[in-house]
Amino acid sequence: MCQLPMSRREWLKLASMFTVAGAAPLLAALNARAAENPDAPVRIGYLPITDAAPLLVAHNNGYFDASGLAVEKPTLLRSWAQLVEAFLSGQVNVVHLLAPMTIWARYGSQAPAKVVAWNHVNGSALTVAPDIGKLGELGGKTVAVPFWYSIHNVVVQHMLRAQGLVPVLEKDGELKANEVRLIVMSPSDMPPALASRQIAGFIVAEPFNAAAEELKVGKVLRFTGDVWKNHACCVVFMHERDLTERAAWSQKVVDAVVKAQVWTRAHPQEAAQLLSKSGRNHYTPHSANVLTNVLAPPPGDEGRYLADRAITHADWHAKRIDFQPYPYPAYTEELVRRLKATQVEGNAQFLHQLDPAFVARDLVDDRFVKKSIESAGGMKAFGLAESFTRTETILV
Repeated sequence: MCQLPMSRREWLKLASMFTVAGAAPLLAALNARAAENPDAPVRIGYLPITDAAPLLVAHNNGYFDASGLAVEKPTLLRSWAQLVEAFLSGQVNVVHLLAPMTIWARYGSQAPAKVVAWNHVNGSALTVAPDIGKLGELGGKTVAVPFWYSIHNVVVQHMLRAQGLVPVLEKDGELKANEVRLIVMSPSDMPPALASRQIAGFIVAEPFNAAAEELKVGKVLRFTGDVWKNHACCVVFMHERDLTERAAWSQKVVDAVVKAQVWTRAHPQEAAQLLSKSGRNHYTPHSANVLTNVLAPPPGDEGRYLADRAITHADWHAKRIDFQPYPYPAYTEELVRRLKATQVEGNAQFLHQLDPAFVARDLVDDRFVKKSIESAGGMKAFGLAESFTRTETILV
């Protein structure tokens, strides 16, 4: 019997957890843990990607401790399936999750959890083999995504369709000239797979795009933030029980995350170092150099990417990665609409029954982050207008 690739096994595992029946034993464990330890410390679960930066900076800089919260060292997990399992069962209580995954969690498995803030904006790219010069050349080839329920899958399918290409999921055999095979692959496997020509490209969070550039096995064809302006990628997800029964505790958690975002924007090079494998807490396996290329890009990078057309909307002034915490309702609404038009594996019937405006109100609890932003100096602390509304801009 052939063995499924790890990414495929992880997808099937997570798909089983994100059903009402599959989530039930994990949620039972969550309730048992909450009853046994109602004053549990901050327990962060994360994947070693830049999406986790605010949670890790908050821990490294002592922001939780400074507010009087007990906090454990963040738990590094190796896959989305492991992260979700640890969260749903209560082993960890503060996580970063792909924004579309939170929709799947709340409405696919009825997980009692909510988005309390954004972790970061932009911070992802479509990276391709060096000999591919434009999107149309991906026809007949394979591109990897980190997960079906990801902003990466949403954006790449939109880009492909705009180019007249047809995205197909996990298709065996020969592809037509206008088809692009999409497969799920672990981010750490993507640069090696690109180098060995198993795939023609991948779309994923940093620092794997920067790593492919440094290794000279790939080049950034397009930044996702140049397609969907200042889109959220990962968001902060917390248990609803904590938000209702430990409101003061939850406020302090969100305060620490927002404070970390302000600090990271002001100290990107220091952030790269503390997140790296050479940092004091060894949060990630990435080099400080690769992380610096993401968080504090060299001055010449923008001109190079403009020339290569990896950036086409120079007037957006989008950073390679940026940090701002407010979960704009317009984004959540548009994400729900886009997900309905995005191919995903598994049973996605729940998606078609969702009302975007309802999800923006129900999935997100912005009570805490609004207070945190005010304490941090307002939206201007993140270079934004003093408003909690915006219009989504999506242009290929």
